[in-house]
Amino acid sequence: MPQDSFHIRRSAAELDALLTGGKINRISQADKDEVTFIIYTGKTTVKLVLSTDASNARVCLSREEKEPAPVAPNFCMLLRKHLLGAEILSVSQHDFERIVEIRMLCTSDFSRAERTLVCELMGKYSNLILVENGLIAGALKTASLETNARRILFPGAKYEYPAPQDKLSPFDAEGLRARTQAFLASHEGGDEEDYARFLFENVAGLALPTARELLRRRPAGTPVWEFVGNFCSSCPSEPCLVTDTGTKEGAPRDFFAFPVPGGIPMPSLNAAEDEYYYRKETRRDFEDQKRRLESAVRALRKKQQKKLQDTLDRLSDCESMETLRVKGELLTANLHRIPKGSAEIETENWYDPDCAPVRIPLDPRLTPAQNAQKYFKAYAKQKRTREALTPRLAEEREEIAYTDSVAASLALAETKTDLKEIRDELVSLGLVKAPKARVGGKKQPAVPFREYRFQSFRILSGRNNLQNDRLLKSCSPSDVWLHAQKYHSTHVVIVTEGRQVSDEVLLFAAEVCAYYSDGRAGGKVPVDWCERKFVRKPPRSRAGFVTYTDYKTLLVEPDKHESFLSAE
Repeated sequence: MPQDSFHIRRSAAELDALLTGGKINRISQADKDEVTFIIYTGKTTVKLVLSTDASNARVCLSREEKEPAPVAPNFCMLLRKHLLGAEILSVSQHDFERIVEIRMLCTSDFSRAERTLVCELMGKYSNLILVENGLIAGALKTASLETNARRILFPGAKYEYPAPQDKLSPFDAEGLRARTQAFLASHEGGDEEDYARFLFENVAGLALPTARELLRRRPAGTPVWEFVGNFCSSCPSEPCLVTDTGTKEGAPRDFFAFPVPGGIPMPSLNAAEDEYYYRKETRRDFEDQKRRLESAVRALRKKQQKKLQDTLDRLSDCESMETLRVKGELLTANLHRIPKGSAEIETENWYDPDCAPVRIPLDPRLTPAQNAQKYFKAYAKQKRTREALTPRLAEEREEIAYTDSVAASLALAETKTDLKEIRDELVSLGLVKAPKARVGGKKQPAVPFREYRFQSFRILSGRNNLQNDRLLKSCSPSDVWLHAQKYHSTHVVIVTEGRQVSDEVLLFAAEVCAYYSDGRAGGKVPVDWCERKFVRKPPRSRAGFVTYTDYKTLLVEPDKHESFLSAE
């Protein structure tokens, strides 16, 4: 991502045009790396994000304000003290460095002062520093001589700009000419990529994609050292967003201040930047949430499997139950033949078709009758154990199947919307903590079903077990219900409104159902379908569990049919 000086220069120019004269109404800090200004421009209110995150350092407008920290950090309190109500005088780039300066006029009942917020956008060294009269009033990341021998970033110290890299300014034509001529002399026959890499390594503030664009735009016959300064200062901004699919719906890959192949034109560089980071952070938040939920489900599955294995082991111990009863009865029938104090007895096994002889161990301390009772007691104990464990075994297998269905819903989740009710389901199971409700916050509306439109039919798909239950309750007896056979899958309903469903619509819905199943990676998936009136939810059964009759089966290829999916 080319967050270089070329792009910062154009972003700062946009911000300067929009924010100059605006008033800072609110300041918040969501985390240790990001501060947000709410600014009233006279026409509208905008959100300005100042981030020092190593991989996402930026100063740009944003569509959303993150939830602030419960207790405002010290730097946030400092900014509120000095900058609330301040008027923005200018937003500019310092020289051609990755530094944005926001100059502000701060007034109060007793004072009037000009302060500058210096935003250093330099990867892991990014920082926000409040400066007044050349002195540091505060910094997001402080540093003393003990921690940084090159710079002091501490309140009261004189502010000094970061030391420049061993690169040339794009406006140093003479210096560039000397280095370029030396490069060309040693790289005869070099290709355009070598030339671009040379500019990237020798000209301050140019990312490699920007260097490539510079060479592409250079007029034929114009020496690069004569053109680079003009390009950096005067090249018009034609921003675009690059996604992995080349469409607006695709995941973000890059943004640029100039057109690139496959780029989607954007109204401004700030809009492109905001869209890029919004999608990137939304995806990151989604992956983080999904990972936490998957971890909780895996932990539950492991616990359930251990419990099931324990039950199976105990049932395995009961397999000798009938043998114990037979031994007890054989001993009872042969009491007169057993001398007191015997360690064993050999007798015919009448329960064996061949009456094969059997040896029965005895406790010499017990009488023959007591030995027989010992076997009967062991038999009775194992019988009680098996009677108690057999229904438990079914319950434990049902619990594992239910957990697997939750895991399947998680695996198929594609958006934060998909995760919302899965999290609610896990909250109800006590696996994850419920999110803290915001004071005075509105009750969140129910997450809608996935909805398709095909040949004038509405086709609805649940996202998880809770939605599958809700979908079942909401549809009519004559609607068509679908579910993958022998797989965990979404419930799909064709809303018929009394109409006959064509084979094409039925096939379409079955393909969607197959796609949202954990069998979609294995080729064709069998999908059962029937009218809703033949689907029954047993009392006190788990969410998403149903039984159904009078069904038919289609064997289909999974297909998301994304183009028919209604926007959420």
